[in-house]
Amino acid sequence: MSPEPAYEHGTQSLTGILLVNLGTPDAPTAQALRPYLKQFLSNPRVIEISPWAWWPILNGVILNTRPKKSAEKYAQVWMPEGSPLKVHTERQTRLLRNALADHAHPVPMVEYAMSIGNPSIAEVLGRMKQHGCERILVLPLYPQYASSSTASAFDEVFAQLGKMRNTPAIRTVKHYHDHPGYIAALARNVQDYWMQAGKPDKLVISFHGVPRFTLDKGDPYHCECQKTGRLLAEALELKTDEYQICFQSRFGRTEWLRPYTAVTLEQLGKQNIRRVDVVCPGFVSDCLETLEEIAMEGKAIFIQAGGHEFHYIPCLNERDDWIQALADIALANLHGWLNLEHSGEQLAQSRQWALERGATK
Repeated sequence: MSPEPAYEHGTQSLTGILLVNLGTPDAPTAQALRPYLKQFLSNPRVIEISPWAWWPILNGVILNTRPKKSAEKYAQVWMPEGSPLKVHTERQTRLLRNALADHAHPVPMVEYAMSIGNPSIAEVLGRMKQHGCERILVLPLYPQYASSSTASAFDEVFAQLGKMRNTPAIRTVKHYHDHPGYIAALARNVQDYWMQAGKPDKLVISFHGVPRFTLDKGDPYHCECQKTGRLLAEALELKTDEYQICFQSRFGRTEWLRPYTAVTLEQLGKQNIRRVDVVCPGFVSDCLETLEEIAMEGKAIFIQAGGHEFHYIPCLNERDDWIQALADIALANLHGWLNLEHSGEQLAQSRQWALERGATK
């Protein structure tokens, strides 16, 4: 087991919030992509086929071809500060900490970690424990629950707890796909864009895809995406023929959730649709899948098929209403924990009581 941090009686125990995102390579290079992809594609929740069948495909084919291609895509969207996903996640973490300052004293320790890559869940959980976090809320930045994303994050958190002798109390947020604040922020984000650029003929609401068999086996992801899309369309007062829910990022030959975003955009282009806008509610931060796959590849597919005008609507990123919604979600799940801090006098009395009864620190 991992060694425990030094402890002294009378020390304030803290509450922490751990935001978790999927992850990103450290650099837009094939060298950095190879270990990132290996870790990601070795996860049995991501690739649900026999390891004996998958290992030679992953190590013999994919890791020898895909890193270079993926690196070229990342290079097109890389920001001066680094990967877009990491940059936005860092900013959201800081803004959430500030937003909670008015509701809790002391302010909860707010950190972020990545399921894949850096900073790792193991590293950040260890740091939070070193700082005295006795209670940690794990809040994945995935509005819709999926085994391959949300459950993977929880797996790693509990794997790390299994290495600790004195584990902190843990709460988890499973999903918030229909949270009123999240839906309202999504709607206002689209409305703000349309106030500047006008409305499209069709709004495409694109979510990250997963294999179809996950739905058949009981994963609620498809249903939660459908509900988010429906609630967003209702908030925007769209008719059923004014929007389309679909799924992107298909990988491999197996059937994934339909309809596919790329196919949908091609069909809309062939129908001579004047303008299409695409929004991606499943991503709260812009990343490779939104900035390259949708804003670049999706646009090319639509225009080449005969479409006229394509707009990608950015993710929620650092919007004030989204940060407030995130704070509301956190506070609802922290109920009862924020009142457990003690005054300086109480802590001093507790320490004196312990020392009188044999404690050495």
